[in-house]
Parts: sequence; structure tokens; C-alpha cells
Amino acid sequence: MTESENRRCAVVTGSTRGIGRAVARELAAAGMNVVVNSSSERSLPAAEAVAAEIAEEFGVETLAVAANVAIEEEANALIAAAAEANGRVDVLVNNAGITRDGLAARMSDDDFDAVIDINLKGTFHCCRAAAKLMMKQRWGRIVNMSSVVGVYGNVGQVNYAASKAGVIGLTKSLARELARRNITANAVAPGFIATDMTDALSDAQREAIVSRIGSGRLGEPDDIAHLVRFLASDEASYITGQVICVDGGMSL
Repeated sequence: MTESENRRCAVVTGSTRGIGRAVARELAAAGMNVVVNSSSERSLPAAEAVAAEIAEEFGVETLAVAANVAIEEEANALIAAAAEANGRVDVLVNNAGITRDGLAARMSDDDFDAVIDINLKGTFHCCRAAAKLMMKQRWGRIVNMSSVVGVYGNVGQVNYAASKAGVIGLTKSLARELARRNITANAVAPGFIATDMTDALSDAQREAIVSRIGSGRLGEPDDIAHLVRFLASDEASYITGQVICVDGGMSL
């Protein structure tokens, strides 16, 4: 078996930028082959660029795959492509997500459904497909990206909060189902992280948020990626069904 064939394979959804990109890089730094995912063929060049960057920097095998995880067939094809290229799928990080904010009284069904379909149903699709392979391997790590909004709620985000709270329930149930197969499932709940989403905030909004954070700053994508790397490792084998907030003390 070659060194490449002996490496674990990690699939990271929504990994062309922000937290997903940081996670993909961190898992590659840990010696894993990485599958980078974009939501469509239109954004595939961004995924290919991240995959090439990771391969060159860390010397691992990478693959870029376009898949809208809200669509069952595309989520299944993503996991299948990872398995075909690597002979296995060891780590799944469900990071793909969107927001369509608005007050509940004025929120359309389309905006509610779109967020649920990507954030929650997409997570389910990928978990289901990957779990089948992991159960045969009798080893796996599933890390689902939730949010502190899914724990505490937030004005103007009933759809997003519902999707991320759903991810927590999904993760806890999955952990119970898979624990005896040496597969862990955990949720990471980021607070306010410096990404494209927070770049859209006004200075006043940003200052108001930072004032609520104990550490006095927004988080960085690497703050999330470091935790994901640990949860994806052998050292985290006795941690499952947990929700870990990474929010600089905002929720204290």
C-alpha cells in the first residue's frame, strides 16, 4: 500500500472559502487526503483552486467536486467520488450552509425552505451516504457545523436557527446509532467568525457584537478548524454526541 493509499480521506462540504477552506487546509496539514466541495459547477473553479493549493502545500491527494448537498443524488455522488478516488471515506465535515435572514412575520416559505434544505437536509444527505461506508470500515469521524444561533436563537434568523438546532438533534441521534461502530458524530457551534457573512456587517453592528464577546474579538476560521482537526483524530475517540461552542465566551 502506497503512502497516499494509507492516508485517511476527509470530505469537507462548502470548502471553497471561510471556515470550510480553513478546515480543509487543517485536515490536509494533519496528513489526510481532502475532497473540496463547491455547491455548483459555476463555483467549481474556486474548489479546484483550493484543492490545488492544498495539494501543493501539504503534499496530499485532493479532489474538487461540485455538488449541491440539498439534492440527494448530488450528495450521494460527492461521497461516491471521494470513495472512488481514495478507496475510503474516513472523515466528513458538513460545513455547507446559507443564510436568508428576515423577521418571521415577513419571511417567505421559499427563504425558510432554502435554508433548511441546505443546512439541515444537506447535512443529513451527506451523513447518510458517508455513514454507510464508515460502518463497513468500522471507523469514522463526522463533524457537523451548527451555530450558537442554533443553541440560543437570534432575531431575524428563525430559519437559520431552526436549521442549526436541527443539526444538533441530528448529530446527537447519529452519535447514538453509530457509536458501537467506532464512529463519532459531534457538532461544532461557531459564534461570530470573520468570514464573508460577517464582512457584510456595518461597523456599528460589528462593534455591538464584539462588545458581547468575552475575548473582545471576532473568531477566525482557524479557531474552528483547529477543533475540527482534533475531533477528526484518533485522540477524540471517546467524544461523541457533543455540541462544542467556539464563540470567544459570548454565550457565557
